[in-house]
Amino acid sequence: MIDRKSIIELLEDYDLDKVKIGVIGSHSALDTCDGAVQEGFHTLAVCQEGRESPYSRYFRAHRDRSGKLRRGMVDEVMLLPKFRDIMKEENMKRLRSDNILFIPNRSFTSYVSMDAVEDDFMVPLVGSRNLLRSEDRGGPKDYYWLLEKAGMPFPRKITDPKDINSLTIVKLHHAQKKLERGFFTCASYKEYKEKSEQLMKDGVIDQDCLDQARMEEYIIGPVFNLDFFYSPLENEGEKIELLGVDWRFESSLDGHVRLPAGQQLTLKEEQQIPEYTVCGHNSATIRESLLESAFELAEKYVAAAKEHFSPGIIGPFCLQTCVDKDLNFYIYDVAPRIGGGTNVHMSVGHAYGNSLWRTDMSTGRRLAMEIRHAIEEDRLHEIIT
Repeated sequence: MIDRKSIIELLEDYDLDKVKIGVIGSHSALDTCDGAVQEGFHTLAVCQEGRESPYSRYFRAHRDRSGKLRRGMVDEVMLLPKFRDIMKEENMKRLRSDNILFIPNRSFTSYVSMDAVEDDFMVPLVGSRNLLRSEDRGGPKDYYWLLEKAGMPFPRKITDPKDINSLTIVKLHHAQKKLERGFFTCASYKEYKEKSEQLMKDGVIDQDCLDQARMEEYIIGPVFNLDFFYSPLENEGEKIELLGVDWRFESSLDGHVRLPAGQQLTLKEEQQIPEYTVCGHNSATIRESLLESAFELAEKYVAAAKEHFSPGIIGPFCLQTCVDKDLNFYIYDVAPRIGGGTNVHMSVGHAYGNSLWRTDMSTGRRLAMEIRHAIEEDRLHEIIT
């Protein structure tokens, strides 16, 4: 892990009056850039050839002669053959010379190796560099480990498929779409065998991924992604903020649930088992009687992260939850960085963040506001790693 002092020392060569916000051009980059320009920063998206047009063309920023933004939110694009080329010394040097503060998103930690993010990425990163690895299931200190340390609720783990005797979700990577999911559900060992064999036949999963899969009790209930923010800088209000709630559209699952049961039974063999590829998000709220429990979860996570991954969470994080019939939360995933669903906040914010800050407050804007606050109070060292 890069020593935090080494990253802070890089700031000595930064012109803090010309700081720009940088991000991998994918995932939640539009929210990040939109929030940054709202707070007066220029933005840079690191893009991969063949995937750059949303950032280089359709959401490209246009400013008048005075620098006032007329449309868009992406000021500059760093176009690379592959996302992982951001790790080349000349590219990191360019980011530093451009006074870039970098926002990690899931695409960053997916397309660049975690070892490289932790040990080689010599650019100031806004957030918790040492927490990013916890998102990868199966590691010695993954988010399940941290949830257990914090005493937080998560679905019961099943270690042997022969022990499956109730509805279970099997979490593993897609065999062909390496960054996507090959999830499936089953309620018995027999069903587990039938579905896994069919999915292997269809090329959706492979035996290696199946052998390393996480199996856990399937919580029947709605899914809510709780988009929180933790501010080390806040002195007046609470340091934990609920900025928004979102939920996912998953393909082909959402297509299946729109079909009557009889119609599902007539699908072709290769269509009968739905896939869980996230392809969009929508905004939501939760009933007010659940807010107390939601904040309790956030408090426990922040405390555990600070104890086991010092300095702990910085900025945005997302607790991905299900709520059962008795209105109990279960956490099935944790994002220790900006969540994948925050593009629903762009421009309009969210009911919770807007009400808290009395203006349109997206996760991207809250991040930029924290950076502005840190620069103005000479506390930038408190929010970068």
